[in-house]
Amino acid sequence: MFTTAWTASPQSPSTGFTPNWSQEGFWRQSLRQVVRLTAGGDRVRIRLSNVYGTSPLRIAGASLARADLGAAVRSEPVRLTFGGSASAEIPARAETVGDAAELAVEAGESVTVTLHLDAVTGPATFHAQAFATSYRGAGDLLDDTGGAGFDETTESWYFLSGVDVGAGDLSAGRTDGVALFGDSITDGFGSTPGANRRWSDALAARTGRPVLNAGIGGNLLLNDSAWYGEKGVHRLERDVLGRAGVGTLVVLLGLNDIGFSEAPSEPTYRPAPRVEAGELVAGHRELIRQARSRGVRVVGATLLPFGGSDHWGERAAKVSHELNEWIRRSGEYDGVADLHRALGAAGGADVLCGAYDFGDHLHPNDAGYQVMAEVVSSVL
Repeated sequence: MFTTAWTASPQSPSTGFTPNWSQEGFWRQSLRQVVRLTAGGDRVRIRLSNVYGTSPLRIAGASLARADLGAAVRSEPVRLTFGGSASAEIPARAETVGDAAELAVEAGESVTVTLHLDAVTGPATFHAQAFATSYRGAGDLLDDTGGAGFDETTESWYFLSGVDVGAGDLSAGRTDGVALFGDSITDGFGSTPGANRRWSDALAARTGRPVLNAGIGGNLLLNDSAWYGEKGVHRLERDVLGRAGVGTLVVLLGLNDIGFSEAPSEPTYRPAPRVEAGELVAGHRELIRQARSRGVRVVGATLLPFGGSDHWGERAAKVSHELNEWIRRSGEYDGVADLHRALGAAGGADVLCGAYDFGDHLHPNDAGYQVMAEVVSSVL
């Protein structure tokens, strides 16, 4: 059996964040993406997603290698197959899982996945905010080792939604994986790009367990968004519960449901309904129900302080306090990570501590993400 060692939650093509290639797609190009694994093994397989594609996606070829600096690799690329074939065609609205390839990898190691896309892909299913660099170049670069052929860069991931690892005879896989489910804070906004300092990275290093990052910047618990992904209660099965080896789910979601209605100048999510704490509680209960139906333990994380941000207001204060108190005291979660208290400023519980503030009073910096990992590790 396999263990999922890396994930990125798919999103529909959009240009709402940093410049990306999702709407234009690819043609006669190779795409090299760098991902950091949180579990090791002696064989690797990839998962590719066309769930937001409107036509079949042709993969002319794919390869895997150990990452070096930039687009360079430090091992000869291993060619990947799909059902024994060097190429694959993924139907619209579908995913595919490749065959296992022999490559010994360690937890904490970065690998590259290179896709040759020789036919017009159309708009690409992608993950908007990678906080890591991906590379594009003309032609077939599957066997390129130096990286010189990749002359364009982006900070998004495309089509690649998962990497699994296996070890030994594959008779048993790990079941101690931790999936983090949330919005931009889980995604890693505010961390140093290219440095793997999201709180998912810190948690994997601290615990030695596989940690899957299922965050989407701007994501909401209760409503869909063209830019910010499907609502949490709908995407949990696809993005978390269907992954191999997940034993614990950590939920940190609801801040955007509350805060978007407080930001009248925010153009990215309209109309932004005003939600009540009871609606958010119902959403959290649905996530708990889905996870427990699959035998997954569920940890609830309180919303971080966000006073002074563009998400804050009198009503946001009231609803966020009510939701956090329910998470703390209801007993419905198997464990509670009180991030609100851990990251709050002294004497101002609704304000993010300055030492942990990225600068927008909403997102943590690298130090803040480290504290989050420490708090969550104590309740796993």
